[in-house]
Amino acid sequence: MVIDGRARFEIDGQTVDAPVGTLVFARPGASRTAFAEEDGTTLLAVGAKAGAPYRPEGCELWAPLNPLFQAGEYAAVADRAAEVLAADPPYGALYYNFACAASLAGRPDEAFAHLRRGLELNGELRGWAAEDSDLEALRCDSRFQELVVGSG
Repeated sequence: MVIDGRARFEIDGQTVDAPVGTLVFARPGASRTAFAEEDGTTLLAVGAKAGAPYRPEGCELWAPLNPLFQAGEYAAVADRAAEVLAADPPYGALYYNFACAASLAGRPDEAFAHLRRGLELNGELRGWAAEDSDLEALRCDSRFQELVVGSG
């Protein structure tokens, strides 16, 4: 819901313009993101699995870097990790994404450091790591086996 200002939502490839007061519904599993279209825009987001509290994943910290990642600028994304992660945000998926960028940039030590922290914060990411092609370069390393395979 747009509490103040104006936002643009992208839900499964469709764009929704949302002035103040707009309530936008996204089905579970839909690919979705929101962009402030005016300074001071405030959104209220609600959602969680039944019986479990909502767990934010740090999307607002990753969103500015996602275009670089999608463009294959993995080293540029990995270079921003220290700045974004300086306060040790509590979002496992954020660390996981930086692990993917570092892996794709050929920086295994950085990738393992980020992956380790991401899994500490959210062990459910272990399943992603086991299958994610972004981490392919790390699979033969004993650290990968210890973090992902041996712990599963």
